[in-house]
Amino acid sequence: MAHVVCTIDMEGTLTPEVWPYVAQRTGIEELKLTTREVPGFEKLMAHRIALMAKHNIKLADLLKIVDEIDPNPGAKDFLDTLREKYEVIIFSDTVVEIAKVFMRKLGNPTLFCNALEVAPDGTVLSCHMRITDGKRHGVEALRGLNFTVVAVGDAYNDSAMLGAANLGFWVHAPPNVIADFPGFQSAKGYSELVQLIDTGVAALPLPSKPNSDHKPNHSTATAVAENHGNNTGAHANAKGKKRKQAD
Repeated sequence: MAHVVCTIDMEGTLTPEVWPYVAQRTGIEELKLTTREVPGFEKLMAHRIALMAKHNIKLADLLKIVDEIDPNPGAKDFLDTLREKYEVIIFSDTVVEIAKVFMRKLGNPTLFCNALEVAPDGTVLSCHMRITDGKRHGVEALRGLNFTVVAVGDAYNDSAMLGAANLGFWVHAPPNVIADFPGFQSAKGYSELVQLIDTGVAALPLPSKPNSDHKPNHSTATAVAENHGNNTGAHANAKGKKRKQAD
């Protein structure tokens, strides 16, 4: 049987979108934008940080608001169900300071994400991206280790991760995202998603015997990016050329 790793997005997929709630609580309308509407995570975070500085919102103020948000109903049970069968890693463009609040509520799954640079007085200075297009790179690294990867997300910045995986699924995705990437199956809820994952994994061929020059097959990611790159800015190239996604 294949050794399966599920890479799961956080915001929107397992938790509500954080920033629309922060916008509501602070009254700062511009904070409500997310990667569901804006394909470009780094610029989006820079905009958010600038707004926080303008309105004197410190990290502690932000985290106090975030702690009011609970994960999506059924999210923890969904992760627990997956972990009984597969390895699970949360792949998120969010920052660890925010994500830790939710990880405690989700049973502390393994988390790969970014981090904030914070001044001694609590002012958020910048968002430190560990690597551009980190979700895709993470999936490629796992496949390079001969794991079978199942990726789950809900927004434009998840598209390259889904394309690089053996199997990719949407859950809770808005109609515009599903329409732009019809090649990925979409689930309306966690129970349906578990069924899709189990069925998809069972239908996959066994992975090839590992060897020193094993490389993942990125043909799916290439096709997705070529078909939809103009909509999202995502680019995939199975021959090793640089690829960019809408983060």
